[in-house]
Amino acid sequence: GSCRHRCCPGRNNACWVPGARRAHCYCDSYCERTGDCCEDYHAACRHAAVGCVVGPWGPWSGCSSPCGVGSKARSRQVTVPPRHGGEPCPDLKQRRGCRGEHPTCGMAK
Repeated sequence: GSCRHRCCPGRNNACWVPGARRAHCYCDSYCERTGDCCEDYHAACRHAAVGCVVGPWGPWSGCSSPCGVGSKARSRQVTVPPRHGGEPCPDLKQRRGCRGEHPTCGMAK
């Protein structure tokens, strides 16, 4: 068989053709890890893997609670999405604890 026009990124069991000895050979990028690629995979399907690239972290937000325990968050954006089985993106959001200390917190009402 031939992989031509049937290649799939990632792991996709629908991308296969009959191989030697009636075994399936796969035409997805995961086949390189499992060793069951179609014979013409490299010629017909191989694309250079591109791993995810992310930008820098943005600033931390203010504390979610003006008085007492709360949380802060920050995020970053994907600048280059992963392609052809490249490394997936890392976390794009972070959260951490904080304590709100607004000047009015200690005042009794």
